[in-house]
Amino acid sequence: MENGRWKIEMVIILMGVSGSGKTLIGQLLAKDLGWPFYDGDDFHPQANIDKMSRGIPLNDEDRKPWLDILQQLIHKCLQEGQQAILACSALKQAYRDHLLKDNPGALFVYLKGTYDLILRRLQERKGHYMKADLLTSQFNTLEEPKGVLTIDVDQEPETIVQLIKQGLGLDKN
Repeated sequence: MENGRWKIEMVIILMGVSGSGKTLIGQLLAKDLGWPFYDGDDFHPQANIDKMSRGIPLNDEDRKPWLDILQQLIHKCLQEGQQAILACSALKQAYRDHLLKDNPGALFVYLKGTYDLILRRLQERKGHYMKADLLTSQFNTLEEPKGVLTIDVDQEPETIVQLIKQGLGLDKN
């Protein structure tokens, strides 16, 4: 046991389109569980950030080095027996498969919202390089995952955190 909880080798990957709440929910969940939080956006090469800042969607070639870095981060956490929360869009099944490669113990939670809800959130967000006009490309790229915990994001953040913990069996003391 660790901190009154069972020690589990697990990395939770919060996935979904930009504006679905991955960072906020990830930070709240990590704080609640006492696990480190990693925001996938922090690992983008500068060229990707520059491209998105200009309103140009990333392609698979742009994402490959970024996904490699995140896959290695997940692997390192699991090898060291460290639980973690990672926010990463992981819009395509191929991206999710890449992140899971050699990473048993990593699992996805899909933060799902409607286009209108997410657009409203992005329009209200300040100081982020991902602009609202890229949302259509995100939804066009999104391949909704099957067989993962899916949470509707049209709820209070604290409720979403509780639903994730319940859905993954992490709500027991």
